[in-house]
Amino acid sequence: MPVEPLSQKEVEERLAELPGWSLDGDMITRSYRLGSHFAAAAMVVHIAQVQEELGHHSDLTLGYNSVALSVNTHSAGGAITGLDFELARRVEELAPGHGAA
Repeated sequence: MPVEPLSQKEVEERLAELPGWSLDGDMITRSYRLGSHFAAAAMVVHIAQVQEELGHHSDLTLGYNSVALSVNTHSAGGAITGLDFELARRVEELAPGHGAA
């Protein structure tokens, strides 16, 4: 099923519902700080599991005690779609369980 790009207004409205997420060019992005490298690595694995479930993958960066995501929808020409916000919402739900701030 094809996904449709969101308008600039729709992107802004959805970002307002996801504190910490922002628009960076043609992607939505978020960084998290964690208590240790192990906690950050565990969060990356958890995010990877969610991405597999959704069939939608972000650029995912593991730092010493940080995790960063950048996402858009390649199948929509690199536009931002509802699928990107579904992934962001799911990551927001799992982040507190890893102690992410």
